[in-house]
Amino acid sequence: MKYLYILQQSLVWLITIFWLYQIMISVCSLIKLKDKPMLKNKKHKFMAIIPAHNEESVVKNLIESLKKQDYPAELLDIYVIADNCTDATATIAREAGAIVYERFDEAHKTKGYAMQWFLNKKIEENADYDAFCVFDADNIVDVNFIKNMNKKLCQGETVVQGYRDIKNPNDTWITAGYAIFYWTMNRFYHLARYNLGLSPLINGTGFMVRFDIIKPEGWNTQTLTEDIEFSLKNIIKGNKLGWAVDAKVYDEQPLGFKQSWKQRSRWTVGHIQCLQTYTKPLALAVKEHKTLMNFDGLLYIVGSIPMFIATIVLLLTNMFIYIGNGMTNTELFMNYIRYLVPTFLLPIATAVLIMKLDRRPIKPMIKGLICYPLFLGSWLAINFKCLFKRDTKWEKINHVRDVKINEIA
Repeated sequence: MKYLYILQQSLVWLITIFWLYQIMISVCSLIKLKDKPMLKNKKHKFMAIIPAHNEESVVKNLIESLKKQDYPAELLDIYVIADNCTDATATIAREAGAIVYERFDEAHKTKGYAMQWFLNKKIEENADYDAFCVFDADNIVDVNFIKNMNKKLCQGETVVQGYRDIKNPNDTWITAGYAIFYWTMNRFYHLARYNLGLSPLINGTGFMVRFDIIKPEGWNTQTLTEDIEFSLKNIIKGNKLGWAVDAKVYDEQPLGFKQSWKQRSRWTVGHIQCLQTYTKPLALAVKEHKTLMNFDGLLYIVGSIPMFIATIVLLLTNMFIYIGNGMTNTELFMNYIRYLVPTFLLPIATAVLIMKLDRRPIKPMIKGLICYPLFLGSWLAINFKCLFKRDTKWEKINHVRDVKINEIA
């Protein structure tokens, strides 16, 4: 029993310190800092890269939003990678004005492989681009996206995540859950770290990379979460990523629970792959660079699945102590309440705060706010399932919401 008490108290302190650190970082999102100085004044040449697998329903809207950018058209080329498509994606993209590359490789279907294949071609061509931006085919892009990313390049930043918003937050409780999650991450993770001089993360879509930094090895990612992997590889090298709150991209989220479960399962497996591959290099980078940025990157990867496991062990330890008559009914109940309330109810209050800060209407999101604990709880169930069963097969998420950029505006 003595060792159970020691384990319990150790886990309590570990989890408490971890979350206190996260809260302190998050508070820094409320600080408004001066804009970075411009190191040069230049309009850079961009590639907009759109990996697309059977996206005939939505790809045209994205291309149209990119062609409406408040930026010189001759400095923006739009490329669609029609990846293993069996529909009219390539034809529709060409008719909309994009340059289309068709790729067929049944063994390697993920976005990471498509990016690697395309960018290797551009590196071999020695294409005269300063930077590229990556979008998912279901996205639509704010008119000032490229202009604001150009500003970031002029400020000396090399890898920058744009503001990932949701184009269908009110469709279902699932899309509302995604929206609340991304709004929380945008402010309390990415913005907070950017304000502190730490590193945000690439977040799947709507990001910019200076072309020359990938030329030595190309887009070389192997996991199911190529965005997180690319972020971690840069942090290991000591490269701080940037954040552009004014470069907005709107993303479509799955409407149903089944598709959402599959998508989030893939993300969890990708996180586990990154954990296995990059924990040691991140720890070595902390030792080499001795910066809080590297330490924070290490905390990100060990703070997902390992911290989830630590919480499960703590809950089980409390139960074993109770069974051994080392804890009363009231003490067991209060211990569980102490973990369950912050896990499921605090995020609702946090979401309301963020929506107030971002001046978003709360009334249309009430159903989503009420169901948000269910959304998070299902994610915990996904994490638990993926500890024992990991399906690494990529499955397409269907995108059907025909939303145009002027409807968002």
